Amino acid sequence: MSNNQIRQHNGKPQQRMNVMTKPIGPACNIDCTYCYYLSKQQLLNYDKGCKPTMNPEMLDRYIRTYIEQQNFPEIVFHWQGGEPTLLGVKFFREVVKLQKKYCPPGVIIENDLQTNGILLDDEWGKFLAKNNFLVGISIDGPEMIHNTYRTNRAGRGTFKQTMKGVDILHKYNINFATLTCVNNVSGAEPLAVYRFLRDVIRSPQMQFIPIVEAKSFRDTAPQRWDDAEMLFQGMPEAEPDHPDSIMEAWCVSAGQWGDFLCTIFDEWLNEDIGKVNVPYFEAAIEAWMGRVNPLCTLGPMCGKGLAIEANGDVFACDHYVYPDFKLGNINESDLQDMQFSEKQQAFGYAKESTLPDQCRQCDYQFACFGECPKNRLLKTHTGQKGLNYLCAGWNKFFRHIDPYITLVVNTMGHKVYKKINRQAMQLKLK
Repeated sequence: MSNNQIRQHNGKPQQRMNVMTKPIGPACNIDCTYCYYLSKQQLLNYDKGCKPTMNPEMLDRYIRTYIEQQNFPEIVFHWQGGEPTLLGVKFFREVVKLQKKYCPPGVIIENDLQTNGILLDDEWGKFLAKNNFLVGISIDGPEMIHNTYRTNRAGRGTFKQTMKGVDILHKYNINFATLTCVNNVSGAEPLAVYRFLRDVIRSPQMQFIPIVEAKSFRDTAPQRWDDAEMLFQGMPEAEPDHPDSIMEAWCVSAGQWGDFLCTIFDEWLNEDIGKVNVPYFEAAIEAWMGRVNPLCTLGPMCGKGLAIEANGDVFACDHYVYPDFKLGNINESDLQDMQFSEKQQAFGYAKESTLPDQCRQCDYQFACFGECPKNRLLKTHTGQKGLNYLCAGWNKFFRHIDPYITLVVNTMGHKVYKKINRQAMQLKLK
């Protein structure tokens, strides 16, 4: 790209960051069975039972540097946990105060907050509405489905408490989206989940996250698995319900995931296109038009979303918060230097460069790029490692939606991206 093609802001090339901020680390007020983050309490050596909090000095430094090291008309802060609302409204009032203090002229600062909704009340509602927070509310579906795994420490379901939080969001007209974890229970009830989110929650945007967790996930980082223990695609031990499975029993299976997406897509296409935003479906339209997929899990490169813990430690990704993938600490290094370090660049490019041949020869590589590397738990039929656990499900989904997405793209007046695999491209170039 030539210099005159580089987008500018304030006379300089645009530069932005994306950091998942964990101001309270893995501390949470509930005990979801499938949570991938609760185990960080032990892995990162937090004291048992403590609530690690980003102290005032660290918060000031983080907000200041996060703003200063970007050059973009909009800067977005992402607040996650654990459960960030445990910090109270007072903490986030200070967040907004510091953001205003360090915000340069002509820049808009926005915030999004991921929460289980249990602590939301009128005070929270007024604050979130006044400061235009986008709230992500974690809910897995109707009461029986939600309560299967989203329980408190006494093992009781949290559905009713979460619904009170949803009521607050509606009462104060807060912009929100739902985040639904698709596990072995919710994955079996796609229409019940979708219709509940659409008709009861009245979710304007539905994010679906497949639960994929090997039994070793608590202490073994992705790509650090024992190669000898990696299974071939199709082996029964890769199914969550197998007695000797390598996966946790609550995971969605690849077949379930494909069926879940296909079923919801059909309902969305027939009833809700243009009314309900399902990022996977919207992103497919972008990909079929030949554009870079806006979802990091389905794009060609990783490494654009860092994660920062309450003590200032920075990691390569929210799903790579393991010692092997620590980039540094903001007390010692600039966020910008960590994001563009050789280590992080290698991490990002490895997503595409380590694809097995089966992925490179797939008609839908352009729409998937092997999905999230944290899920590349399997070997291909030829023995190459790095195949995504959900591969069969994604392939079924892409084949199912292909004619419909093609029609949508053509109706919009665009040409459909020519699907051609890398080997074919190389032969053409020769």
